[in-house]
Amino acid sequence: MWRYLCVLMALALSARADLVSEVRAALARNDFAGAEKRVQNFRAKSGVTPEMLEALSWLGRGALAAKQLDQAEAYAGETYKLALGQLNTRKLDAERRLPIALGAAIEVRAQATAARGGRSEAVGFLNQELKTYWDTSIRTRIQKNINLLTLEGKAAPALETAQWLGERPVALAEMKGRPVLLFFWAHWCPDCKVEAPVLSKLASEYGRQGLLIVGPTQLYGYRARGEDATPEEELRHIDEVRQKFYGQIPGMAVPVSSENFRVYGASTVPTLVLIDRQGMVRLYHPGEMTYDELAPKVAAVVE
Repeated sequence: MWRYLCVLMALALSARADLVSEVRAALARNDFAGAEKRVQNFRAKSGVTPEMLEALSWLGRGALAAKQLDQAEAYAGETYKLALGQLNTRKLDAERRLPIALGAAIEVRAQATAARGGRSEAVGFLNQELKTYWDTSIRTRIQKNINLLTLEGKAAPALETAQWLGERPVALAEMKGRPVLLFFWAHWCPDCKVEAPVLSKLASEYGRQGLLIVGPTQLYGYRARGEDATPEEELRHIDEVRQKFYGQIPGMAVPVSSENFRVYGASTVPTLVLIDRQGMVRLYHPGEMTYDELAPKVAAVVE
């Protein structure tokens, strides 16, 4: 009997773990009705849980991507309200799903508002949320959305460089007069590794014109295959990854600092930030970019 109960519990947990992937798969097929139905069925059986809220947040993200702004705002609003209800009895970072859900709700609401022409309103909302969740894991994600709406055309924030790998980094202020490409990466990130040949090619083509590539990273508390690691062990692993996958990028200094990720809102890796010779941000891009996408941007700032 006990073994039977354990099997049932395992199946229930498996079903819960599959909800988000099922919703995302339905959205990928543009089956919004099917995705919503899965969330509704789960909620009817299990109530409001962090798993259910993460899945609901994906409905908002899917609607935003499809430019269905009314629907995106409705999903985001519901996710936001229900997530705040959860915070009455638990801390935001007590587990991993609730921060994802709340962070996504804030993101979708702000980006939908901006898409309607309410850029100032969106930035005001994000700044208020940033104050509220300053000491939580979603601070970086909120900052990313502020940066998406405001950072281009502004002076690049300073980098923390007390700890580094590779060549010793210098302050961004000392790099004025040279174009700089910041490449925020993580040791576990496959998309970052895909970006490496693109950066290497850009360095070889524009290095003589002064282009510098700086690769900030941070500690995550684990190394290969998710094994727990001390900071010293993880740093050694990061350096191994750096040399293996990014060693072909000449002169790339690697500052190691979580504060750099928070300030630049690098909740997505890779994140690429292009800075001109005057120290102004000309490109802020969370996510991978191809050579054909990135090269014209670089060419414009090295002239």
